[in-house]
Amino acid sequence: MKLIKKLILSATGVLLGLGLQVAVAAPSGQPIKVGGTLALTGPLSATALIHKLAGEIYVEQLNKKNGLLGRPVEWILKDDQSKPDLARTLYEQLVTVDKVDLLLGPYATGNILSAVGVAQKYQKVLVHHTMGIPSLVKYDMQFPAWSVGYDPATTVTNTLLDALASTTKFPKTIAIVSSKFPSVYMMSVGMREAAKKRGIKEVLFLEWEFGNKDFGPIASRVKDANPDFIFVGAIGLEGNQLLDAMKKIDYVPPMQYFMYPAPGPLAKAPGAERAMAGSIFEQHPPFTNNPLAAEFVKIFNERATKAGLPDNAVETQAAASYSAWQVIEAAVTATKSLDDKVLAAWLKKNKVDTIQGKLRFDGPSNFGDDLLRVKQVQNGHWVVVWPKEWAAPGAKLLTQ
Repeated sequence: MKLIKKLILSATGVLLGLGLQVAVAAPSGQPIKVGGTLALTGPLSATALIHKLAGEIYVEQLNKKNGLLGRPVEWILKDDQSKPDLARTLYEQLVTVDKVDLLLGPYATGNILSAVGVAQKYQKVLVHHTMGIPSLVKYDMQFPAWSVGYDPATTVTNTLLDALASTTKFPKTIAIVSSKFPSVYMMSVGMREAAKKRGIKEVLFLEWEFGNKDFGPIASRVKDANPDFIFVGAIGLEGNQLLDAMKKIDYVPPMQYFMYPAPGPLAKAPGAERAMAGSIFEQHPPFTNNPLAAEFVKIFNERATKAGLPDNAVETQAAASYSAWQVIEAAVTATKSLDDKVLAAWLKKNKVDTIQGKLRFDGPSNFGDDLLRVKQVQNGHWVVVWPKEWAAPGAKLLTQ
């Protein structure tokens, strides 16, 4: 009988891991509170709304199973309005007033740094999903689901150049234009160094203040520089605004890469065809060979359509957010604890399976491997094109 019971429990675990429905006890008791903020308004909202939808889906799935530790999960979400100082205040409220059990990070580097400061003050674990400058995070109980490696300014830019080197049109000249938003500016400086080492001539380096609305002069400078390739250190809708400005002067760069664009709006923008960006997940094989990922894609597509998002596809931002929730669930389930120090100790020693791949947290600043790939807009949709083993079936990097 013991052997039969063990086999049944094992089979149930496998089915749950595959995202398949099995009969489980409904969660009960006091909710486990997970607190966080997102930029539901302000210049970062176009992307943060994707994170909101992904989180809502994950919490709903959790509570349809057994919650966490047999208890329901409640996500207490506040609007930081894209402001790091407000994010800091709201995380203080989450800990001291709302008395949440667990913390989940906000969207974007500046706001994450504010949240990390509060987590450190109260010795709370903070799992986050979009920290762009790993070297700035020194707190030992923060854990990233953003798999770009410890030094993304080097790893990400060289992955892009490796992808371009696989084509017959490796650029001879480059224009680098960037927002002063910290993470994208760091990446732009990294591209400047990487391009120089590869023998690419820099014909323009230009920057703008985050929140800038006038991209006409920038577009004109790029057109005058006439580069083979333009690297755009953009975040949110900045990429769309630059594309609009270039369209008005009848200019389309031969090749262009956008660092952290609002994914749906950029994919649908005029002039974006064959634009490139980074990705940790797109909704095509081999990513969707994972049954749990495939289930999430289906639900997200339906909910995003109902919510009126510009694009209903699951890509980097939604996957990063979903992965952060997977990290939280894995740590709580494995340790059967909500104690922050217990959770942190487990995460430092173990890998977590996520829809983007296995995450580890034993590198500098608790960052692990660089899992970023290169994607491209083809026929109005993002598809991974590099490395080849992660490319969409039949897809390859196209150059103009």
